[in-house]
Amino acid sequence: MGEKGGRMSATLTDVARRAGVSLATASRAFGDPSRLAVSTREKVMQAAVELEYAAPQSPQSTKTFGVVVPDVSNPVYATQIKAINAQAWHGRHRVMLFNTDENLHREREQIAEAGQLDGLLLCSPRLPEDEVLKHAGGGPLVVVNRLIAGAASVMMDTDHGLRQTVEHLAALGHRHIAYAAGPRSSWADSQRAETIAGACSEFGLELTRLTHHSASIQGGRAAAATAAASRATAVIAYNDLVALGVQAGIADLGMRCPDDMSIVGIDDIEIGSAIQPALTTVHLAIERAGALAVELLLERIGGSTDATIYHLESQLIVRGSTARPRPLTA
Repeated sequence: MGEKGGRMSATLTDVARRAGVSLATASRAFGDPSRLAVSTREKVMQAAVELEYAAPQSPQSTKTFGVVVPDVSNPVYATQIKAINAQAWHGRHRVMLFNTDENLHREREQIAEAGQLDGLLLCSPRLPEDEVLKHAGGGPLVVVNRLIAGAASVMMDTDHGLRQTVEHLAALGHRHIAYAAGPRSSWADSQRAETIAGACSEFGLELTRLTHHSASIQGGRAAAATAAASRATAVIAYNDLVALGVQAGIADLGMRCPDDMSIVGIDDIEIGSAIQPALTTVHLAIERAGALAVELLLERIGGSTDATIYHLESQLIVRGSTARPRPLTA
């Protein structure tokens, strides 16, 4: 055995012992992961991380797959990419990153290019379903946060968290809510808008849908004036970046959050908890989605045709950006 940091390097036998599995099972986790249950692979990989085990690279088992994201500057996709790379590293698989920059023409080209690799992982694709399938080329495919016929999917469901959000705002006394929409091409945007509308109807709240904007702080700033003019006392934003933009935008108008307007985001990015007031948001399992997507893709590369849809639940995180609305004045 070699040495690392002044101590003996861990062996595969050490990993198997730490994980409580046989040596053959530990070997499959690195060389043929599609033959193991997800929970077993995760147990072996966790043991490998704890022991700092470096698996030998096998040209036969190493795969190269493409990851296509709408915007690498968005913290959600940055977090997802990090999780994807970390999970791929365990098997020494190679990841090729494609950034569409929210451009549909670029997305078409990049899906087609990535589809020529061993596998393709799409994060929130914007193209219509038929175009995605056409350009993907029929190879192993897994989609995150979008339902595509015939493809395994990992869904970061917002339904539960958004219903909690509307219930939370109703309990605070809000009677009029605005939804600051994201990109018009976003499948998730339509799903979130539908869930919010249903929850508002259930709790007897008025809902104003604002114009579509980019999924960014600038998009939120652009929506702020319309949100203020709507007379809504609370805004639910497409994501945390839009929420932060709305917060900055209403400040430019002389309004304060949450005194004049409560604001809720979606994603639970790190910066949202560091600002003042800290952002109330819907927490999504972003890292788990990325890691699980890699596992599913490796299974499909290994020959599985299972089009399983995994649903990861959401949860409302209440912070300082929501409060009771000001009493109405005559």
